[in-house]
Amino acid sequence: MEIQKQKFKKIFGKITKNKQIYESVLLIENFSGDFSYQLGYGGKNTDTPLLMASITKLFTSTCILILREQGKLSLDDKIAKYFEEDMLSSLHIYKGQEYSMDLRLSHLLFHTSGLPDAIEEGSNRARKREIYKDRQISIDEAIMKTKQLKPHFAPDIGKRAHYANINFDILGKIIEIVTDSTLEDVYKQFIFDPLGLKNTYLPIDEDDFVPNVYYKDTSFYLPKIIRSIPASGGCISTARELMIFIKAFFGGRLFNKTVFHELEINNKLQIAMSPIHYGAGYMKISLGGLVTLFMGEGELLGHSGSTGSFAFYHPASDLFFVGDVNQMAKPALPVRLVMQLAMSIKS
Repeated sequence: MEIQKQKFKKIFGKITKNKQIYESVLLIENFSGDFSYQLGYGGKNTDTPLLMASITKLFTSTCILILREQGKLSLDDKIAKYFEEDMLSSLHIYKGQEYSMDLRLSHLLFHTSGLPDAIEEGSNRARKREIYKDRQISIDEAIMKTKQLKPHFAPDIGKRAHYANINFDILGKIIEIVTDSTLEDVYKQFIFDPLGLKNTYLPIDEDDFVPNVYYKDTSFYLPKIIRSIPASGGCISTARELMIFIKAFFGGRLFNKTVFHELEINNKLQIAMSPIHYGAGYMKISLGGLVTLFMGEGELLGHSGSTGSFAFYHPASDLFFVGDVNQMAKPALPVRLVMQLAMSIKS
């Protein structure tokens, strides 16, 4: 594996040479852990706190799948079962027809609801305001902002998926309603405690540490925004603990992994997120297609975050790739990095 380590080091070195990458960490392990390789840059290591961003969606998916296993909810449940009608009314109107009351949990988990993403799809000026101005946003406000935008398609139509944070923000609220508990307590009960994660948490008050994130050359401290999106992107962890989690997620330690066969549907996301497909709460990237000129092998399963975080499993090589490049201006960078790492194994 020494030659392979040198390949990993070379790829990581090329990424960190980028002028806008100020810190980075990479941890690669096989399932048993008898192969483990780590690289750090800019003072970041496997125990440095990192913002998981959208990798948090894997935690939310875990809770949904556990509650499903316990018979406390069904993916066929309409979300109208959990919310007042006035809260949902006008959330999803497509070509003059209202689908708000027809939305199901499965539509949210698989991103097949067609709902738009208020932050990504607002005007450029509004997006910049979101980045530069740190403020708390409630789930009610997030739903209200979503109502102001047009959905992309009717729910569950034509194998289409559109990635939108609001899907998971709503799932987080449903988890709280079903369990009559806070999301942080459910994460603790279902994930943190069973896996012994001591440095993974949802920041809930001003004393909880939130790492700074880079947008181009500027470092931002955004604790209020992070606390506003607990279910879709608000968790903090370390590369070491994220590795424990991603192995448990795909290894059957948290829920019965037969669910991956039961729910093996995955759909292509919007063009801006190519070549990512989305399954039951996780991303899937084929390495053997046109996008890699058929040079890769197998697929990557897991999630990336818009701040540069990543946690993926490559079953073909039995390797897990976890880490962070901490750069919001380059949301595709972590996916490209992991694809290069996985493809280097074959060559």
